[in-house]
Amino acid sequence: MDTAWLSEDEEHAWRAFRRLLTTLPARLNRDLARDSGLSPADYEVLSTLSEKPNHRWALKDLAHKMEWSRSRLSHHAARMQTRGLIDKEPDLQDARGCILHLTDDGFRVLDEAAPHHVVSVRAHFLDHLSPDELAVLRKLSTRIADLPD
Repeated sequence: MDTAWLSEDEEHAWRAFRRLLTTLPARLNRDLARDSGLSPADYEVLSTLSEKPNHRWALKDLAHKMEWSRSRLSHHAARMQTRGLIDKEPDLQDARGCILHLTDDGFRVLDEAAPHHVVSVRAHFLDHLSPDELAVLRKLSTRIADLPD
């Protein structure tokens, strides 16, 4: 196999990006846990459900969005259900699946967590970018995230 090794500029860019992928989530996750007791996955589930009509979404669709297996999300959802953050309902379109539903307590927890999370996102990330850099980041992130598997 012929390997197209990275140029010096490519290697530096890749290593800087890898460092960002390590440091930024660690800092955001630390703040999220400290400020709300939520994990990043908890926050993703709660915030996604809060944006959906009737605060409901099929487990299979949320698992796809999170790039998790249905099994992994089902186990995580069961833990969140035990904490009263979400409920599960049968999915009439998918006998093996369920519909996840944000509870009033889950919405309250998210509502309390969101302002702290936004402060953290700004402090660790957004406030360090110019409007032009933000536009480039959005364009690049969307292009790369939307690549087919």
